[in-house]
Amino acid sequence: MSLWVWVLLACGAAYATKLVGYLVPGSWLGHPLVTRISGTMTVALLAALVAMNTFSQGSGIVFDARIGALVAAGIALLLRAPFIVVVIVGAAAAAGLRLLGLP
Repeated sequence: MSLWVWVLLACGAAYATKLVGYLVPGSWLGHPLVTRISGTMTVALLAALVAMNTFSQGSGIVFDARIGALVAAGIALLLRAPFIVVVIVGAAAAAGLRLLGLP
């Protein structure tokens, strides 16, 4: 199969998934268990994305300035800084650590 067939199949699967979401009864979505699972799953997926982007490069695990940036951003979040400040603190920490010689 060509690449375009796979792209069209992926588009169809995404559309079908969205369509099935509209067919789910509202009473199911209002159930407390569904609400708790969907909230927990969102946080877990975001944490996995952050971990993969922080600790991986290619197919290996690396420890570099991104870890320091994540720690600095986490501290800024704990201090209830606005989001833009958290981003700037993380970027500045990564830049500072790279300036000091960390990869």
